[in-house]
Amino acid sequence: MVKRILVVDDERPILTLLEYNLKQAGYEVITAADGEEGLQKAESEIPDLIVLDPMLPKLDGMDVCRTLRQKGVNTPIIMLTAKSDELEKILGLELGADDYMTKPFSPREVVARVKAVLRRSESSASGQPEEGERKEAVYESGPLKVYPERFEAYKDGVSLEFTPKEFELLVHMISNRNRVMSRDQLLSAVWNYDFAGDTRIVDVHISHLRDKIEENTRRPVFIKTIRGTGYKFEGPPEG
Repeated sequence: MVKRILVVDDERPILTLLEYNLKQAGYEVITAADGEEGLQKAESEIPDLIVLDPMLPKLDGMDVCRTLRQKGVNTPIIMLTAKSDELEKILGLELGADDYMTKPFSPREVVARVKAVLRRSESSASGQPEEGERKEAVYESGPLKVYPERFEAYKDGVSLEFTPKEFELLVHMISNRNRVMSRDQLLSAVWNYDFAGDTRIVDVHISHLRDKIEENTRRPVFIKTIRGTGYKFEGPPEG
């Protein structure tokens, strides 16, 4: 099935460049030139991925991202950011974006990033048993239960909501219980391509996970920080 990509950017040359190259790569492309139109199409057209410029007329891209996540829309989002604006990158991730790209960018990079994010989110969200007899995978840690093939997680029986990248990070960590992993290792395992050492993306997503699964984020039970090294999923013993 052809994947549908929504591109939201108010610069016509960039919009045209992205639309052309994504279509050449085999995707269906929907475009929007301002934030209000982008938000409307994100909800009505149900794209498989959104490429979103933070600086938009009518409604900026950060507000579009925030609104979608608040409404429970977990469609993967790639932010287009200014090369030198580190704050913009971090804010986008904190609002729920899954990835970011810096301007200027090459068409090949765009297609590669889109493919990578779609591939990783699909493997997290829609894995299916190959044979009817195979037992469904489930990871348990105290009150937390994670079903990677269903893209579902529960704490004390209450459903938790995650973006695809947050869920993938959670699955990777809980499936490697008690293993200390550096930020670079997590970056490689979950994002699967070179971020040029920009490990802050890991810290932001760890913070998101803690907000959703920990009772007290200042004293985490599940995801522990190992100073000078990285993180470890510990949690209560398996149920």
